[in-house]
Amino acid sequence: MSTVNYDYIIVGAGLFGAVFARQMTDVGKRCLVIDRRSHIAGNIYSEEIEGIQVHIYGPHIFHTDNEEVWRYVQRFAKFNHFRYEPVANYKGELYNMPFNMNTFHQMWGINTPQQAETILEQQRKEITGEPKNLEEQAIKLIGRDVYEKLIKGYTQKQWGRSCDQLPSFIIRRLPVRLRYDNNYFNHPYQGIPIGGYTRMVEKMLAGIEVKQGVDYLANKAELDRLAEKVVYTGPIDAYFQYKYGPLEYRSLRFETEMLECDNYQGVAGMNFTDAETPYTRIVEHKWFEFGKGNVGKTVITREYSKEWKPGDEPYYPVNDEKNQCLYERYKAMAEKEPDVLFGGRLAEYKYYDMDKVIAAALTVSELENRSV
Repeated sequence: MSTVNYDYIIVGAGLFGAVFARQMTDVGKRCLVIDRRSHIAGNIYSEEIEGIQVHIYGPHIFHTDNEEVWRYVQRFAKFNHFRYEPVANYKGELYNMPFNMNTFHQMWGINTPQQAETILEQQRKEITGEPKNLEEQAIKLIGRDVYEKLIKGYTQKQWGRSCDQLPSFIIRRLPVRLRYDNNYFNHPYQGIPIGGYTRMVEKMLAGIEVKQGVDYLANKAELDRLAEKVVYTGPIDAYFQYKYGPLEYRSLRFETEMLECDNYQGVAGMNFTDAETPYTRIVEHKWFEFGKGNVGKTVITREYSKEWKPGDEPYYPVNDEKNQCLYERYKAMAEKEPDVLFGGRLAEYKYYDMDKVIAAALTVSELENRSV
């Protein structure tokens, strides 16, 4: 390992690390970015297969209402005008998502918002009092019919538990639109970087030293000596050697294949909401770029949710009361590390949308600049 001194060693070449490194490099700081993986860009990493940008770790659609963040990412990529409009498949019945007038027409054959509201209000009455679990919360929000076909099976697969065993807060809010609108996100700025996310992160890291295949925790003492400060974006419990026990996550397994056809399902994302289908969704990557790719070829990924175990990639934190209390203990330890900055979804045990990760990295880098 180099004996050069750095102002910062940034552990993780995902969005948080890349943005922080860019900002500090631009004000003259010496940064080294390391990542245990063989590639940059973390979970937004994309590869080109048959002329198609394939989202290796699941689909990522950039969306934000933060103008500062939107202007920031424009420095590193041009974005297309993709809008995420997934379709739910319940035993061969197809429904538009998120829940909107198209969904209610497909579910009940009704045409007007008044008709939909009447049915929803009637079905919501099934739950009286405060919902005790996710099932009751969902029915109180969207009614029994939509719950049974479009929420129950999918959620049980996603979390590996029956809905009456899951806490209600997981589904406190559901988007319910009494208008014909399949755009999944409400944000004014949406799209996919043209050329893929990996290229965008490469531009963020231009001119910055990056070392891949470096395990920080396995070489911590040696690496810590190389820099004034460490920016750590890995799992916070791993940093502290699981002193209080491991935090829980849900993980994912992907099956990706190239098919000899031009169009497999006609939509970027199709959710399979029945309990019997083992995967939660199929992603057809070419539709993120409006069918771009080699003619007669398409790439699909089946996505399976599974319980996380050591060695798996952690994706979704299980933010129940037990895990949140455990995280707070690790957070208190982190606050006693004066030369380490903890940031990103794993270090903060938080599900972060991409724009929120960027905003957080910009805030932390700005605070660092002020403290110098």
